[in-house]
Amino acid sequence: MQAFWQKFRLGLTGFCFRFASAIVYAQYIYMKRHLVFILAFILIWAQKSRAQSGTENVSISVLTCGVGDELYSSFGHTGLRVRDTVRGVDDVYNYGLFNFSDPDFYSKFTRGKLLYFVGRTNFYSFMSEYEYDRRSVIEQELNLTNEEKACILRFLNENLRPENASYKYDFLYDNCATRVRDIFPRTLGQEFSFGNTLDNNTHLSFRQMINQYLHNSHWSRLGINIVLGSNIDKVMSNTETMFLPDMLMAGLKEAKMGSRKMTKAPVRLIEGADRSAPKPNAAMWTMLAVLVATVLIFFLKALHSLRTAWSFILLFTNGALGCLLLFMWLGTDHQACNNNFNLLWAFPLNILMAFTIFGPRKWHATYSILAIILILAALLVNITGIQGMPLKEMLPYFLAMTYAYLFVYKRAKALPQSGTTSAQ
Repeated sequence: MQAFWQKFRLGLTGFCFRFASAIVYAQYIYMKRHLVFILAFILIWAQKSRAQSGTENVSISVLTCGVGDELYSSFGHTGLRVRDTVRGVDDVYNYGLFNFSDPDFYSKFTRGKLLYFVGRTNFYSFMSEYEYDRRSVIEQELNLTNEEKACILRFLNENLRPENASYKYDFLYDNCATRVRDIFPRTLGQEFSFGNTLDNNTHLSFRQMINQYLHNSHWSRLGINIVLGSNIDKVMSNTETMFLPDMLMAGLKEAKMGSRKMTKAPVRLIEGADRSAPKPNAAMWTMLAVLVATVLIFFLKALHSLRTAWSFILLFTNGALGCLLLFMWLGTDHQACNNNFNLLWAFPLNILMAFTIFGPRKWHATYSILAIILILAALLVNITGIQGMPLKEMLPYFLAMTYAYLFVYKRAKALPQSGTTSAQ
């Protein structure tokens, strides 16, 4: 009997031990499962906290850089500044970079195939260039939530990837300002809206806006007005005006995200030089000089011997210019050079006509009348607003060309019916 109770106690003890072990193991499994959930929650919370702390000390602002003295700086520039006070980061995302060391740089630039790209540079390095050139810089800090900042930063860093960094530059439709402009509707969604850049009653074409910026760069204004075609004479939409950095700044000034204003008060970081003082219109005076020289050569008997050579110069340069305009229209990717009605007066065939005037021909009379009609047609295109042109500079030139055509016409009409005479 004693042996039985001893075995019973030992069995009961073993059972209790196994039962207790099972309970402890079950409790361990239970706690382990909950521990996994607890750790996962902590990790998610920590990640979210890090994401928030990664943007709560970040400020994003648009830098609008003023105009400079060179043609490439005549319309200003735009950059996007990202500053993180905790990490000590202060960078500018610049969409106006290109590789000047490219061996085909000039060829690609002329044909409209030059690739620009976005790069990230230190803010102080960026600013030093504008301080040196005495160009103004105005900063507009954006009023963004941490989530919106994170969206914009993701977009910018995605753009920096080598496969995304480059783009084919277009002066009107895809440049440093339009690239920054397009970031906000893409990252912030439909709630974002720009303010008006111009008064409601103001309607300007691309050409009119460009001429305002080139009011003191007379040769550049003349050349651009000749090379760019009728596409730039259409009235701009509010969004299209922001191809210019100043207009983007104006659009951001009243931009909203729903009812929330998107920008704080602008801060001028660099004052910049005053470039508003009027300069002599050298282009106009040069064209007047061409007209005066033409009148003297064709009306003073002492200079009559120069009439043929002077007509050759006028016709050859006119034809060469026409060939350039035709190439810019048909041989390049520059959209703004299409549909150029300046080919009416800058007639490509004049480059061939120039070599025939040393021996008068009967057909010269018909050709000259046709050329004069084309000049009148070009003036009509300007008057009707189909394509604008700088008449202050062009009218003296048109008169000089008309004198040359009339000279060629009179010589041709003076020929006897049977053939040609010697050059005069």
